[in-house]
Amino acid sequence: MKVALETNQLIALAMKQIEPHVVAAYPITPSTEVVQEFSQYVANGDVRTEFVPVESEHSAMSACLAASLSGARVMTATASQGLAFMWEMLHIAAASRAPIVTIVANRALSAPINIHGDHADSMGARDTGWLQLWAETAQEAYDNTIQAIKIAEDPRVRFPMLVNYDGFTTSHAVETVEILEDDQVRNFIGSIPKPQYSLLDTEHPTSFGVLALQDYYMEFRKAQAEAYKNVKDVVLEVADAYAKLTGRKYGILEDYKLDDADVVLVAMNSAAGTAKDTVDALRKEGKKVGVLKIRLFRPFPVEEIREALKNAKAVAVMDRAYTFGGPAGPLFEEVATAMVNQNQKPLLGDFVTGLGGRDITTDEIKQIFDTGYKALEKGAFEPLVNWVGVRE
Repeated sequence: MKVALETNQLIALAMKQIEPHVVAAYPITPSTEVVQEFSQYVANGDVRTEFVPVESEHSAMSACLAASLSGARVMTATASQGLAFMWEMLHIAAASRAPIVTIVANRALSAPINIHGDHADSMGARDTGWLQLWAETAQEAYDNTIQAIKIAEDPRVRFPMLVNYDGFTTSHAVETVEILEDDQVRNFIGSIPKPQYSLLDTEHPTSFGVLALQDYYMEFRKAQAEAYKNVKDVVLEVADAYAKLTGRKYGILEDYKLDDADVVLVAMNSAAGTAKDTVDALRKEGKKVGVLKIRLFRPFPVEEIREALKNAKAVAVMDRAYTFGGPAGPLFEEVATAMVNQNQKPLLGDFVTGLGGRDITTDEIKQIFDTGYKALEKGAFEPLVNWVGVRE
């Protein structure tokens, strides 16, 4: 069935179809509509979800954590400073193996105050232990939301997950998308697997949030790291099952005209669509360019990145966030680390753009590709980090 909705409204519809047991939320722009619309489904009796309005994002994640550790299916939504305010609880939720799915309409961090889209919020959460899926379009955001439940709750995984899409550019855009029937969604995700331990299991009482000092803390962390190794296989299994249901096939990455590309642009979320259009235009001019879109950012797909970029001569990484005091933007650092021990690797350059919701235009992406060709002539990207679209 096709519908035309704002992406936020579409995600609220997906949540209605999922019907989580608990949603605890403190709305924040540009994700406000997600929980606002969903709360109406609760008020109208369309779902049996326990909706918990709280006094802050920290409290929202605290309530989500308690519900998840009790064995409930749990969701929420946030962005920007809201995700930052959850910071303490993000680490605890991941280490506690609580499969909470959180929708993030990506937004810049203050100061100065900015309510529009970039990737600073979820990039700030990249080392918390949460899984991360990123969506280029409303359709992908809807599909990712449904798949995220099945991925996060899989007994081989049991990690919380962020589902990301760009604030305003995607969150408030109206698109026509294909949706499933409610029963199709619920049959696909199934019942939440029974956790090994539950806060509510009084017959088998268990301690949560225990103290682990230097004698055992590293063993906890190593076990968490080992469990992360299961994630990619589960993501692909869920994608295959979803493709059989819908005909829409997703992977860990999406490559666009990479087979013979000399210069490749690496991007995430909505800018990937603009980049594909730019590649089509440049291909008509005889330029061998391509796009690599990253869908699964956590865990970072090192082997898949290496395989996808093995024929590229120059790789331009587009960052919609910056690591202050670091060598480059966060996405560039990840890609560069993935390629560091390869005997043959492309030239790598970082391009910081689109911060605070500034438009990323086809002309700017053409400029990035042109810089890639110049790097091939020079033998290096000079400078390594380029800020695109900034006033002089």
